[in-house]
Amino acid sequence: MTDPQSAVRTDGRSAALDARYGRTGRSRRPLVFGIVGVLALVALVWLFWAASVSANPPVASRLLGYKIVSSTSATATIQVDRTKSVEAQCRVQAKAADFSIVGEITVTVAADSPRQQSVDTTLTTQRAATAVILVGCTTADAHRPN
Repeated sequence: MTDPQSAVRTDGRSAALDARYGRTGRSRRPLVFGIVGVLALVALVWLFWAASVSANPPVASRLLGYKIVSSTSATATIQVDRTKSVEAQCRVQAKAADFSIVGEITVTVAADSPRQQSVDTTLTTQRAATAVILVGCTTADAHRPN
């Protein structure tokens, strides 16, 4: 059993120490947990919003094929898929064996054209190309190539 006198002495000592060092009986722990919880919720909402925006770009593209026609020319076929009827700018590059860019063209896909279409383009090159790559397509609202 505990002695009631010792409990009083302990509480008295704690009260004296609390008074001496300015400690209060109120804990800040619920406030800290609340702030951390709100910040975590805001971060989670932003993460879902950013993921949904990135998952649905206004334009997507892919290179279907290319052909090196001559030492100064190459052709490419790209597929352009748009979620809205917006104008898209698609950049295609021809590269040489040393990976330097030897030709480049920007193809404009009109807003009133079909949303899903294949586009053929011809690139003029400075010297013989060994590959053609699609950098990607952008719109006025989406500046990052897709």
